[in-house]
Parts: sequence; C-alpha cells; structure tokens
Amino acid sequence: MQPSMPLEGWHHSHVFDEGNPLAERNTRWAVVLTATMMVAEIVGGWLYNSMALLADGWHMSSHALALGLSVLAYAAARRFARDARFAFGTWKIEVLGGYTSSIFLVGVAGLMLYQSVERLISPTPIHYDQAIAIAGVGLLVNLACAWLLKDGHAHHHDHDHHHGNHDHHHDLNLRSAYLHVLADAATSVLAILALIGGKFWGASWLDPVMGIVGAALVAVWAYGLLRDTGRVLLDAEMDAPVVAEIREVIDESPIKAAITDLHVWRVGKGKYACILSLVVTDAAEPDYFRRQLSIHEELVHVTVEVNQHKGQPSTCGIDPMSAEYPST
Repeated sequence: MQPSMPLEGWHHSHVFDEGNPLAERNTRWAVVLTATMMVAEIVGGWLYNSMALLADGWHMSSHALALGLSVLAYAAARRFARDARFAFGTWKIEVLGGYTSSIFLVGVAGLMLYQSVERLISPTPIHYDQAIAIAGVGLLVNLACAWLLKDGHAHHHDHDHHHGNHDHHHDLNLRSAYLHVLADAATSVLAILALIGGKFWGASWLDPVMGIVGAALVAVWAYGLLRDTGRVLLDAEMDAPVVAEIREVIDESPIKAAITDLHVWRVGKGKYACILSLVVTDAAEPDYFRRQLSIHEELVHVTVEVNQHKGQPSTCGIDPMSAEYPST
C-alpha cells in the first residue's frame, strides 16, 4: 500500500502566464522616445501652423500615456502574480491595460478628426520646411519604437510557437503598445506627404485631409484592439478551438459520458481553465476524465464533476496537469 501524500502536496500555483520581460523593458524605452518627440511635434506644429504635424503630436501624446499605462500593467501583473486575491492569476491586468489603451486610441481619432475638419474649413499658412523636418524626425522615432516593440513581440511569439493555437498566444498589452507606435508612424507618413504636396504643388488642403485619413486609420485599429481585449475580459471564449477539442475527448472516451455543463476561459496567453460537468451511466471518477484531457497542454486548470445517472455527484477540483500536482 502506497503511503498517503501530505495535504500540502496538493497545493498548486495560479501563475498561468510567465510574463514578457523583454517587451516590458522595450516598452519603457519606447515611452521615453515617444514623450520626447511628442513635445517637439506639438511645439513645431503650433509654431509652423501644420495641422498634420500638430495632430501627429497630440496623437503621440496620447500614445506616450498609453505606452506608460502598458508599462504599469506589466509591473502590476508581475508584482501581484502570487497574490491570493487573484483567483486565476494577474494576466488580465495586462489585457485591461491593452483595453484602456484602445480607448485612448478612440479619443485620439476623434480629436484628430475634429481638428482636421476645423483646419479644412479655416486654413492657415504653413511653414513647410520646418514642419517637414520635424515630421521626418518624428517618423524616425516612431520606427525606432516600432522596432523595439516588434522585437519583444517576435521573441514572445517564437517562445509560444511550439504550443499550438497561435491565434491566442498574442500579448495583448504589447500589441496595444505596438499599434500605438504604428499609428504614430502612419500619421507621420501622412503628415510628410501632405506637407510635401502643399509645398511643391500648393495643395494646402492635403494637410487637413491627411489628418482625417489618419483619424480613420487609428479608429479602425482601435476597434480591432477593443474587440480582442474585450473578448478576453468578458470571457467570451466558448468558440475557441479548445472547446471543440474538449468535446471531442469526451465523445471518444471509452466510458460513455454526456456533457451537461462546460465553461472555458483564458487565464494566460494561449492557456485556459475549464469547468466540466458530466453524466455517466457506468462508474467513473473525475480523475479519469482529467487524464484524458491532459493531452491538451493549453488546459492548465481543469475541474471535473461526474454525476451518476442514478447516484450522487462526485466532485474534485484538483488539477493533475499542473506541475505542482502529483499524477494519480
């Protein structure tokens, strides 16, 4: 007879996401670069009467704030990673940071649209040479920030590549920061094109029109980020591929079982928790079905309830797929 295991041996960690230290460090550098260029563009746009340049500067100011928010989200998720108050870890702090950043993007799009329409109705003289120079420097800064954040994204994506289900491995906090600097780069390009058109062909209307185009582009990106982060925050995951995989495992099990209740939600990048309730006609233990589901590594926290057709429910919340749990 095997000796019984101490009760302490069944405890396990709820840290389901390893974080993204490279992205956190690079995002801090992006904040510094963005804030510096923000001041230069706002001052330059004001002095030289360029709506496209001024809009890009205000746009960059919101991005500096949003990037700072992303850094704070990384830090908070890391600091409270082992806080018992967070039932399924702190990964959603990062997702909340991405969601909040996307709201900033919506506000930026609205501000750009308003200022551009106003300048289109009441045009003012533009100092093209100075404005083009500042916009060019702004574009270089944006590209440098994009390179920093892309490096962190690529590193993390490669790390997750072997675990499958790639669509759900994205760092949404990093993605929000990356989209912010991409939006900056796009509006800088539009500003440069508008200023060149105004200088050489007298098309001064291009400056506010490019501001409107930039606002539309930012709004589209903001919508996509709001949709993806909102989905995670609201646990709208029941159409994820892993749900069909769980149903397939139960359907193909030698012990016939019917699913009466199933809840699946994300607790990390490409990692899920699930609660599964089954009805069986033959005797079966929850451990049996948890072992069947263990072939799917993305399931990191599984609770199974088994109900006999004419018996009492047998429940157990232990997760044998966690590294801190002994297999039975």
